[in-house]
Order: sequence, then structure tokens, then C-alpha cells
Amino acid sequence: MTDSEIIGRGQEDGKRLFKDWFTGLTATAETGEKAAYVFVMGSLCELLRTFDLPVVFPEINSLQTAVRKTSDEYLNLAEDHGFSPDVCGYVKADYALQLRRGEHPMGTIPPPAVAVYTNACNTYIKWAEIWERMYDVPIFTLDVPGSRGAHGVALTGSDFQSDRRYVEYQLGELIELLEGLTGRSFDIDRLREVLAVTNDMGRSWRRLLEINQGTPAVYDSMMEGTIFLGVVNALRGTPEGARYFADLVEEMEYKLERGISPHGEVPEKHRLIFVGVPCYPIFRRFYHLFSDWGGTFVGSTYLWFASGGFNLEFEYDLERPLESLAEGLLLGVRSAVDSMLFQDRALIEAIDTYRADGVVYHPIKSCRTVSTGLADSRRVVLEERDVLCLYIESDMMDKRVVSEAQLKNRIDAFFEGLDSRKIRLAGGLAGAEEPEGAGEVGAEAADPAARD
Repeated sequence: MTDSEIIGRGQEDGKRLFKDWFTGLTATAETGEKAAYVFVMGSLCELLRTFDLPVVFPEINSLQTAVRKTSDEYLNLAEDHGFSPDVCGYVKADYALQLRRGEHPMGTIPPPAVAVYTNACNTYIKWAEIWERMYDVPIFTLDVPGSRGAHGVALTGSDFQSDRRYVEYQLGELIELLEGLTGRSFDIDRLREVLAVTNDMGRSWRRLLEINQGTPAVYDSMMEGTIFLGVVNALRGTPEGARYFADLVEEMEYKLERGISPHGEVPEKHRLIFVGVPCYPIFRRFYHLFSDWGGTFVGSTYLWFASGGFNLEFEYDLERPLESLAEGLLLGVRSAVDSMLFQDRALIEAIDTYRADGVVYHPIKSCRTVSTGLADSRRVVLEERDVLCLYIESDMMDKRVVSEAQLKNRIDAFFEGLDSRKIRLAGGLAGAEEPEGAGEVGAEAADPAARD
């Protein structure tokens, strides 16, 4: 196999599969079939697929409007209907999409017949209530107990088993709801088949994360990682999704063996960890603000909390599918929430594992959940590891609050600091004292008083 046959295959296949997925949703809308609305943190795709219900991810639909430069018209329409500028941009874009009868840049999104979601994000619950009012459809909240502290709890023991039984009981209630909605009986053997495919996808996903520990990294976790996330969620539990990630691992191992970086002729100079959600309104340009300096995002918290638990060393037990599904849901949602709210320990581990020399924190205006505590996390990381940290603010949806010039100034200063540090270390000055605050870039963004 030649370079031209395998390099870039994952991106092209990912785009094709994603387009096919939207084409399928358009066909569902045109025929008037039922669809289930779900979210990336605890989607329960495996259970829904046993009833052959098409799944719609409103988060993915919304971010795609930003990537495709149309989010402004959706946000403006929602705000014309009374939504505050501070409300989650995903919610506003989806509300406008519903007003426009599913009109989307990539096709037509069918209306919901049911909404299934967890309490992983407080916005999920209020968001689903919008659909309940608009369409008079059932909504199902699956209450997943969180970790009993910043570092989680043991995965065994009486507390964990009690929590798992609590989740499993709710799954039984959801099955009854889906049976009534579809007129079909639950097929546990079909669930086993879907879970087996999901296990294959999970193994590939974890290998994908592991591969980027090599030097140079072979994909950018923010840019290409977003494509991977779209496919892993939309095609979760499908043979097409499993084949895609098996092929993707083959491609990335090929690149790893040959030392091929994701930036073409620009060599890898700095290995970075990305914290938060990307700036989708200027997504490609946002990526180049880092890649042009030779910066590669070798890891990303986004690939943890938005991967549906695939980042965890967990596989479904096909001998006890419902019990195991509850266990996986419990672990996955807990991990996602902890990755958003208590990510400092995971970041320190990632810095060591990926040999990163910089961390980029990207809080966003319209998602307080993802942005909560990032300033405190940065302080802990700076105390624990000798890295530079960049703190920049923008938004995942709203271009009105994105200043590319300000972002560029901060990012350029960040890389100048990284280059300067590398020169000092190369000159044998690793033991020399650095100026106070040398590890902090954009610190004033974290301290409101400093901006006044």
C-alpha cells in the first residue's frame, strides 16, 4: 500500500460516512419515520438500535452549522424568539432549526418521537423540555449518580453496585417506553450483537489515543479528532463505524511507523494538550493559528468527555448485556463529567504520557459546564508540571464574540515563550530561574479584576 492510498483515508472516509448519516436523517424526515434525539454523554445508541430507531445528535447538528458558517442566522432567530445571548449556543441553534422544520446545511433533520438523555449536563434536561413542548413527545431522563469526589470512586464495592442497579432499573423503564412507542418487543440478543460491535469500536478508539503518544504525533486531536468524534457518536454500534475505526487505526499505525506528522512539511515542534471545545466559527483558521507554529494537539479532553466512554478500559459483557450496559453508562457518564469538572489530575497524567510541553485552555462563553474551573485547573497544572499554559476565550458557536486578532496575539506570544524555553533548555540553562509567571500566558483572561 502506498502513501497516497492510505494517508488521508480516514478524513475522506469520515466525511463520506458523516454525509451518508445526514442523508439517512433526511430520508427519515421525508418519510415521516420516528427518530430518537440523544446526546453524546450517555447516548444509549446500543439500546435504541435494538428498536431500529434512527438517532439524532442535536449537539452535532448545531456545531455543524458553525463549521459551515451558518450558525449566525440560527442564533439570531432564536434570540429573536427571546433566548438570551448567554444561553448555550447549541440549544439556540437547535431551537431555530426546529422552527425551520429541520432545515440544516447538511440536509433535513427529522423531528423527535422521543428524547433520551442523561443528567451529565444540566442543559440536557431543559433542552429536552423544549422538544416536549414543541412536539408533545415523551422525554426520558436517565439519572446517573456522579463520582463521590474529585477523583472518583472504586469501580467495585457496595456503592458502585448500588449505583449500577439503580441505572439498570431505569433502563428497564426506558425499554417499556420504547416498546410502547415502536410497538416492538425488546430483543436482548439483538442488543448483544450491537454491544459486540461497540466493543470493537472501543478497542480501536483506545488504540487511536495510544498511537498519538509516539513522536511525531500522527493526527491533531482538535482538528482531526473532531471528525473522529462525529463518526464515533453517529455510528456507534454499527458495522460501518467499526470498519471505519479499524481502517483508521491501520492508517495511523502506518504513519507512526514512517514518522509522518499531520502538518505536512511543517515539523512537529511543540506537543500540546487541548482543554475544552474548539472554536467552530473559525475552525480551520483556529487550527492553523497553532499548526503554523508547529504545534500539534497530541491529546484533548474533548476526546475524553465527548467519546461516550470509549476512552475507558471497559468492554461490555455479552453474557449479561443489560447489567453491563448499565455499568458502562455509569462509568462513561462519570468519566465525562469528571473530565469536564475535575480534569487537572487527568491533564497531569496526559502531560506525562504524551510528553506535552504546553496546555491550551479554551473556555467558551456559551458553555459554562465545559468552562467551569479551568482557571483553577491551570493553577494546579502549573504547580505540578513544568509546562506553559495558554488561557484564551472565545465561543463554540457565536462568531460575534470571537476576535481572531486577539486570539492570534495570545497564541503567538504563547509559542514565542515555548520557543524561548526550548532554546534555554538546549543551552543547558534548564536549572536557571525563570521570571515569575513565565508559565502563564493569557493569565489576565482568568482573572476578571486584571482586565479592569
